[in-house]
Amino acid sequence: MAEKKTKGGKVTKTEPERTSSAREGEAGRALLLPTTPNEVTNTLSHYYRGELGRMTSWRDRIDRTSNWAITVVAALLSVSLSTPTSHHGVLLFGMMLVTLLLMIEARRYRFFDIYRARIRQIERCYFAQILAPDANAGSEWAVVVASSLRKPRFLLSYQEAMHRRLKRNYGWMYFILLLAWCLKISTPKLQTEGMPALQAQSWAYVIDNAVLGPVPGLAVIAIVVAFYLGMLGFALRPDRDEGEFGRGEAHV
Repeated sequence: MAEKKTKGGKVTKTEPERTSSAREGEAGRALLLPTTPNEVTNTLSHYYRGELGRMTSWRDRIDRTSNWAITVVAALLSVSLSTPTSHHGVLLFGMMLVTLLLMIEARRYRFFDIYRARIRQIERCYFAQILAPDANAGSEWAVVVASSLRKPRFLLSYQEAMHRRLKRNYGWMYFILLLAWCLKISTPKLQTEGMPALQAQSWAYVIDNAVLGPVPGLAVIAIVVAFYLGMLGFALRPDRDEGEFGRGEAHV
């Protein structure tokens, strides 16, 4: 206790000023980590709920992007194939929009994959051990999760994320758009009303219909073919791993 004189000459005792080290020590004691098994279990349960909520949030964002892509494809198919006056460029524009949505979804998928990996570590190595103990199961899951929390990093590259989404969802959309585009430029009734069907057998007719502004029809066809060959080669390349995300396993 420290003494302090007042104006009336009285001597009062005051608390000594706390140093910064003392304040830090009190703050450290106020943030004690859980030590008992009950405290650890309770903390882990709350953490699991939090990570599950984050994973669900990013999964919802992925589903929204896929829904946008499906809506775009359905709307453009309706516009392009419903009337012969609509231009085939609408379908080419749809391919560009679907590619943009694929790129956005790949970015979102990388964030989703981080939280899913943490959740799967806890489920596989903690909850599964509670329900059915396995002596061969590893015990390093806590170190893996802690390392991810201290230094978060992406587990998939951008190309790998695009490959996974293209292979599982967007490949079908591209295929439908390609079929619709081929049908549009090769079917007379979808180009001009009253045209005889025999003209569809002429390659010159198809090339003329594929013209896009100043770009010749043959160049447009070559660009579309090159684009789809590139997408096909990209989609058919082997997966990076065959673990939990391999064929036959639960995956997204």
